[in-house]
Amino acid sequence: MATLLYKLGRLAFRRRATTALLWVLIFIGAIYAAAAAPPLPADTFTMPGTETQKAYDLLKEKFPTLSADGAKARVVVRAPVGTKLSAPGEKRKVDALVADLDRAPEVVSVVDPFKGRAVSEDGTTGFVSVAYEVGATRVSQEAHDALTKAVVDARASGLTVEMGGDAVPPSESMGSGEVIGIAVAAVVLLITFGSLLAAGMPLLTAVMGVGIGICGIVALGSRLGLSSTTSTLALMLGLAVGIDYALFILSRYRAEIAEGREPQEAAGRAVGTAGSAVVFAGLTVVVALAGLAVVNIPMLTKMGLAGAGTVTVAVLIAITLVPALLGFAPVRVLRRRDRARQYGKPLSARRQRKAQKRAARQKPNLGTRWARLVLRHPVAVLLLGVVSLGAIAVPAASLKLGLPSEGTMASGTTQRKAYDMVSASFGSGYNGPLMVTVEAKNVTAAADSVGKRLGKESGVVSVSPAESNKAGDTAILTIMPSTGPTDPKTEDLVKSLRDTAKGIQADSGTRVLVAGQTAMFIDFSKTLDEALFPYLGLVVGLAFLLLTLVLRSILVPLKAALGFLLSVGAALGAVVAVFQWGWLADVFGVDQPGPVMSTMPIFMIGVVFGLAMDYEVFLVTRMREAYTHGAHTREAVVTGFQHGGRVVAAAALIMASVFSGFIMEDNDFIQMIGFGLATAVLFDAFIVRMAIVPALFGLLGNAAWWMPKWLDRLLPNMDIEGERLSSLVWERGDDA
Repeated sequence: MATLLYKLGRLAFRRRATTALLWVLIFIGAIYAAAAAPPLPADTFTMPGTETQKAYDLLKEKFPTLSADGAKARVVVRAPVGTKLSAPGEKRKVDALVADLDRAPEVVSVVDPFKGRAVSEDGTTGFVSVAYEVGATRVSQEAHDALTKAVVDARASGLTVEMGGDAVPPSESMGSGEVIGIAVAAVVLLITFGSLLAAGMPLLTAVMGVGIGICGIVALGSRLGLSSTTSTLALMLGLAVGIDYALFILSRYRAEIAEGREPQEAAGRAVGTAGSAVVFAGLTVVVALAGLAVVNIPMLTKMGLAGAGTVTVAVLIAITLVPALLGFAPVRVLRRRDRARQYGKPLSARRQRKAQKRAARQKPNLGTRWARLVLRHPVAVLLLGVVSLGAIAVPAASLKLGLPSEGTMASGTTQRKAYDMVSASFGSGYNGPLMVTVEAKNVTAAADSVGKRLGKESGVVSVSPAESNKAGDTAILTIMPSTGPTDPKTEDLVKSLRDTAKGIQADSGTRVLVAGQTAMFIDFSKTLDEALFPYLGLVVGLAFLLLTLVLRSILVPLKAALGFLLSVGAALGAVVAVFQWGWLADVFGVDQPGPVMSTMPIFMIGVVFGLAMDYEVFLVTRMREAYTHGAHTREAVVTGFQHGGRVVAAAALIMASVFSGFIMEDNDFIQMIGFGLATAVLFDAFIVRMAIVPALFGLLGNAAWWMPKWLDRLLPNMDIEGERLSSLVWERGDDA
């Protein structure tokens, strides 16, 4: 592997103009393909095999005009104090609102509150139900504007009006989070490299890689069903790993130059060694993301594959475009004093003596001093690291999972106000009605019987009259629970209704399915729970195999996996403390603490595992390189930190800053995952990889590299540490 990448790095450096031109053409081609592609399809949230999905599929088939997948809006109106909506003057205002909503683009139905029994008992509050023919992400700006105007006009008439539902126009996001993250990354790069050109190179290549990845998603979106949210994870990861991978190779190039090698040779060796680490680190990320397919939720699968594709592009750019760009500025990427020392005029005798004195006084770098400190006190460092991460992980024991609802949104949003108005005037159950589908030959009689039986369940407030389809074989019932959609009692009610439905089907053959928001929560959580351990086993197993190939050891991949569990546990604990308990909520902009997103644990496992292995591979392969060249393990640890500690620290700060930028997003899930990934990266890099790992190496010694001889003979030698590079003999024509 190292030899192949070494040749590739030299070729890219030598043919820099051709290599750069090819990537520019790919970038332009991706932009053109994205511009020519049809609009991205709407987000479709499906859970194959679940009862909720079966109910929605049945509605699509039996009620084609119902637009079950279409966006919905609920406009809640309240009469002025001392009046009722039924008063002639107030009713005219409500009728005008209903008429405005009915004339709006893309609206297929509007239910008048007086006709739809949607007026509260005290007559002061009602709600208008609006259904759209397209999904929430496909609602046009004209339709959003019409909905907003209708609400504004109704407010101007004197009514109190708020709106909820997925058809409500999304709040405007400033989009400054990503910019701030990149700005922080630029500062870290500038401090790390001491050269403006060197700091700008990883940013340039990362932006190009993300651009190609996002444009590819847009270009293939309509064909592969990739929605606009699919690109979010790709953007987040593409920026982070793109900067880090370029940083690894650029840092190794500068180290090779410092050892006196010519620029082309230095580029080849940088790609052969650090590039090998980048390739295998990227593979672990790709494995983790592609493994999301085992969850069997298409939305997560598509997000994972899109992210994996963008990471693949970042790897290819790092091992080809980065050495090509180095060919254009082989010297200017060095610090000014390093350029003077390597390529400047010979120093006078007096300056040489001063330089020698400065060199004699110069202390080992921080990475070296830190490694020696850890190796002197390995047990104390190991215990401190494990105990500290364990303490941070304690809140994870109180983890409560859920999906976002309007009841957990910020109190100042119109969605939350509408939710609270409905809860106060109708009961919290009206914010999460349950939908029951009944399928039978004589569906009218069957639905009436089912409604009466389900209505006897504890926790049911009311059951609506059945609505049958034209064929007369399917009907819909709406059940109003007494509790809200996220209340545990509602979850118990759904389970009880489903048990009763199974009994009905067994007795009469009538097929009864229970769906709705709470039912969807239950099915979603069950799907994730069933997939969690198979996914964890798949990801850890494949990554363990990759690390065994790379590091030629059994114990090193094992402790890498155990360290990952510490990192992800602590990160989940931090997420619970901030987003569920509300600790430091004001600092992180958490408007409304509540349950942690159901997808967080599985996302954390997949993404954090891949990213954690980045630092493991880069840091430990440097140790492995020193070990294979004859150094004792303790010496190899010091060498690894001497050359890689600063780079890994910078890479972690950059990745954390990029992820932290997404904490400023309005989307709850993006905000939460940005925080979770940022904390996980910091915990993993600075506590696990830079404290616990060297402490374990200090305790294990050379035994850390143990591998059974039969397995060593069986596995191919990937030579990631570049041992074979020292034996390569190149003709002079290669350097021409």
